Amino acid sequence: MAGAKNHDYHILPPSIWPFVGAVGGFVMLLGAVLWMHDGGPYLFLIGLVAVLFTMFGWWSEVVAESRAGDHTPVVRIGLRYGFIFFIMSEVMFFAAWFWSFFKHAIYPMETFSEGQWPPPSIETFDPWHLPLINTLILLCSGAAATWAHHALVHENNREDMKWGLILAIALGVLFTGFQAYEYAHAAFGFSGNIYGANFFMATGFHGAHVIIGTVFLFVCLLRVYRGHFTPEKHVGFEAAAWYWHFVDVVWLFLFAAIYIWGG
Repeated sequence: MAGAKNHDYHILPPSIWPFVGAVGGFVMLLGAVLWMHDGGPYLFLIGLVAVLFTMFGWWSEVVAESRAGDHTPVVRIGLRYGFIFFIMSEVMFFAAWFWSFFKHAIYPMETFSEGQWPPPSIETFDPWHLPLINTLILLCSGAAATWAHHALVHENNREDMKWGLILAIALGVLFTGFQAYEYAHAAFGFSGNIYGANFFMATGFHGAHVIIGTVFLFVCLLRVYRGHFTPEKHVGFEAAAWYWHFVDVVWLFLFAAIYIWGG
């Protein structure tokens, strides 16, 4: 039949979201620079709202495409590859923070770290108290996400999937709360020394990923309640689980390198 689809690919219609996202990202970056120069946060917040609106609108369309049957096996493979490349780009972000931390730890300079690591004036955290508790919390959260994935893929048990996601989300929120408590009681700040700058950039960047991952899992939970996901078609949930395990692994490296070895 003329005009009939004879391939497994999904041809996307023209979309305004790339343009809106690019403009929003530029405005947010420009606003952040002006904010750092005492220009106020307003332009940054406008750009942030535009980016968040783009994320909501664009991903809503992707979910609608999936529900309409446009995500064929070939399309799902492409989505998985795309998310793998995204995680690889995130790995390089953390590589930069680890690079800075190890560089200053192995070659401490008098100018930045008083010639010693950690600097003698810095009172570091005991890794075997709250950091260890947070490590166990995050690992348990990852196990709960794995339980939810197994319940869906191998058993098609949506009730267990819901409880696995609820537990993973609750533990993620608990981790964030404990990290905020830790930051509030830190004996050092972000500015004034290279140790504090490295510590807060590495652990804070990871904390932001925990918040993003928690939101990611929460959206998956809402979709489960709406009847989304099947054992064969669950790329959105699979991406959330991959992201959450990535967050787990990064924290293990942070705990071993920054809290134990570097502290």
